[in-house]
This record gives sequence, structure tokens and C-alpha cells, in this order.
Amino acid sequence: MNGPAQNGGTPSHGGAPLPRVPQPREAADDAGTLPALPERPGPPHPPESGMPELPELPELPAYDHNTLRSLLGAWALTACSHDEAAAVEVHLTDCASCAEEALRLRDAVGLLHQEESLDLDPLLRARVLENCLGRRPARIPVPEWAAPYDAEAARLDAFLGDLGEPEWNMPVKLLWARGERVLTLRGVLAHLGAVDGIVAISLGLDDPLGTGPQPRTTMDRTDLAIDLCKELPPVFVRNKWRGQSRNIVRTLSFAGSGTGGLPVDYVDFTLPVRDALIDRAFECWIHAEDIANALDYPYKPPAPRHLNRMIDLAARMLPTAIAERRRAGLAASAARLVAAGAPGRALHLHVEGAGGGRWNISLDSPGAVASEDNIVAEIAVDQLDFCQLAAGHLAPERIATGAYGDQAAIRDVLFAAASLSRL
Repeated sequence: MNGPAQNGGTPSHGGAPLPRVPQPREAADDAGTLPALPERPGPPHPPESGMPELPELPELPAYDHNTLRSLLGAWALTACSHDEAAAVEVHLTDCASCAEEALRLRDAVGLLHQEESLDLDPLLRARVLENCLGRRPARIPVPEWAAPYDAEAARLDAFLGDLGEPEWNMPVKLLWARGERVLTLRGVLAHLGAVDGIVAISLGLDDPLGTGPQPRTTMDRTDLAIDLCKELPPVFVRNKWRGQSRNIVRTLSFAGSGTGGLPVDYVDFTLPVRDALIDRAFECWIHAEDIANALDYPYKPPAPRHLNRMIDLAARMLPTAIAERRRAGLAASAARLVAAGAPGRALHLHVEGAGGGRWNISLDSPGAVASEDNIVAEIAVDQLDFCQLAAGHLAPERIATGAYGDQAAIRDVLFAAASLSRL
């Protein structure tokens, strides 16, 4: 057996070189720099005992101090490769200045994370249901035209679940084109339930105001509902309104889409139930916003497909609203007699946004055809501004529009849209 090599010679063992024995390293003060680390030993020779050979350790890339320091930012963001991250972490155990910088960068990365609200997204229930129904259609589906009402009632109910006793006594201002009214949150729900009750009666459900002769107008029904609810606890009022809204949707779902033409009598006007549900969805959203504004709480608009249905209903009601203003002597444009089904003057309404669209509004008669060849004016307006106008929350003179053409026709359409609002 050969002895150790003398004077730095290279011994041999069966013809293979042995790993170099590291010499005693110099003191750092003597050399002026830190001594180099000893070389890694090569693969060991097969042991004579027959034990299995240990796996070879992977070598880390050789990086100098400046390179490793430049990698600290990427390391803090976990954007390094596996080898780079391993080299940086080994270096941090030996270099105090880099370790301090790494901690500072990691703290800074934590500050970059956007703060998230602890409140649940009001649309979470709708998205979960939509995903579930997309995987397996409902055995008894909700009619498409009832979906906006179902979604807006669910959103408002989720919002109410976050409120405490003090919020139920805060004043909420309700605005419409011809007036305003201040109610408590309990009063707002009483109003929604009283007007929803007109739809419930048309479906054969119980009147929420009880049995016996009841007022028919929405204003009178609201007054009676507020009087009945003023001494009731908030949870009772909420459950009463929520139970009725769910009964309406359930009844329409079991009855099927064929009930969409059933008339709903509001005394001043009549709507088929498919349009009445869109109208109730719109009012549910608007009054939910009224509540949110009173509490300085953010509230998102409806889903674009539901918002489109609400805007479409308002656009289809505009010719009748224009005719009513003309009969009352409030129209600015000159009247023209047009037979039902004949082409007449029209205004092109462009509502911008994901829930918007384009409509030709008949100006001369609700029964006239809004002909493309007889368009005398055009209005372009944002979808939310148009909804606020139709809700009576935005005055026609203050709405931002892009408009050209017959100014009298433009004025008639904007004021007719505002006249659609009511308590």
C-alpha cells in the first residue's frame, strides 16, 4: 500500500488519483482576502465492504459576491431558477450584508401584495350557481327573463346580511323624476315588498299586505306597508321580503316561460309579467344603490346581460312615454300623425358599455315603425348614465351625451326617459 505523497506529489491507488488533502489555510489577516474553499472531492472509490455507493452531490454554480447580490431581488420575488436560489441561500449564511438586504427585500415584496377586502363578492352566489348549472342544467330552470330579478334580489339580500341594527335606522333618500322621499332601511324593504306584491297577486300568491280590501297604487301600497313594518324587527322585514321574492321566482320557474305574457296591473299602466320582472329587477338594483350610498358602501351594477335587458325595456317604453308627454303638452317636437304600422320619424339611441346596445326610438307614435330612412337625430350615452336617468337620479339637462340632429327630438327622448321613474 502506497504512503502519502511527499512535496505535493500525486499518489495513485490502483491507477486512479486520490482527492487532494487541503493544506492548512492562511489567516485572513495574513492573506488580505478570505482563503479559497477547498475543492470538492471527486467520486469515492467503490468500498471494499460491498456497501452501495452514495449518490454524487450536485455542484452549485460558481457565482461571485456581486452576482449573488444582484440576484437578491429576483430571489425575494421567487423568480430565480432552482440553482440560483440554492446558491443565494448558501451565500446568505456567510454574508451578513446580503442577508440584511434579503430580509429588507422580502419585507418590501410583502408590501407589494394588494390588500383584499374581507367582504364576499355580492356576485359570488350568482357565479357559483351559474357554474353549477353550466355543469348540470337545473331540472326546473328559472325563465331567462326572470333571472335578473332573481340575481338582484339575491345581491341585495347578501348586502343586507352584512348590516347591523344601527344601519337599519339610518335615513335612505329615494329619488324619482317627480319627487323624493326619505325612509329607513326597513321602509325601503317595505316599499320593495309592497310593489313586488302586485306581481305576486297576478301569479295567484298572497298579498303581503294581508287580506281584505287593499290600496292598488304603488304609493298607497307603500304607505300601508311602511305603517305595518315600522314596529317589526329588521330580521322579520328582511325575511318577509326575501320569502316573497323567492316565491315569485319559484312560481314562475314551475309555471314555465309560457307565463311571460300574463298581465301585471299597476293601475297607471300594465306590463306582461316578463317585463314586470325586469322592471322589478331594475328597481331592486336602484334601491340597493340608494341604501349603499346612504352607508358610503360600494355597490356594483348588474351583470352586463341583465343590465342589457333593463336598458332594452326602458328603450321599448320610450315611444309610449313620448306620446304621453305630447298629450300633456310637454313635448318639444311637432306632432305628426302616422298610422300604426307605417314608417315614422325615429331617433337612434346608442347606449355604450357591455350592457348597452342600439335602438331606434319611434317619435311620432308608439305604433309607428322606427324607420332607418327617417332617423332625424342620434344620441350616444353611457349605460350607467342612461340607467340613472331612467331612475330619476340624473336630470336630463345634466346627462353627458353625444348628440346631433333634431334638438327637439333629442329633448323629448331624454325627458321621456326620466319620466319612466316612479316610487
